[in-house]
Amino acid sequence: MKSQAIPTLPLRADRALKKLGADIKDARRRRRIPMAIMAQRAMISRGTLSRVEKGAPEVSMGIYATILFILGLEKKLADLADIRTDDIGLDLEEERLPKRIHTAKRSNKKDSP
Repeated sequence: MKSQAIPTLPLRADRALKKLGADIKDARRRRRIPMAIMAQRAMISRGTLSRVEKGAPEVSMGIYATILFILGLEKKLADLADIRTDDIGLDLEEERLPKRIHTAKRSNKKDSP
């Protein structure tokens, strides 16, 4: 039975998935791989492959990753959330840096006998 829940994917995320799906479809077609063969290689049904190529959010990330691997495009997947390109995170971290750095105070007390 299909879920009656309304998907609540943010608009920009939905557009990004649709672009990813279209790019996957174009990459498959440029490589002249028929849908049936691609689905077989990914061990999924043609229907699932069709949903991937439409950017369906209900398809697992593992299936997207498998298809990208088959197409030889998985290298960029590991860098999607790379901290070096996380501008917001880097800005927040920079805001937390201390304004001044104090050296440790030395104790001038001499040991008493």
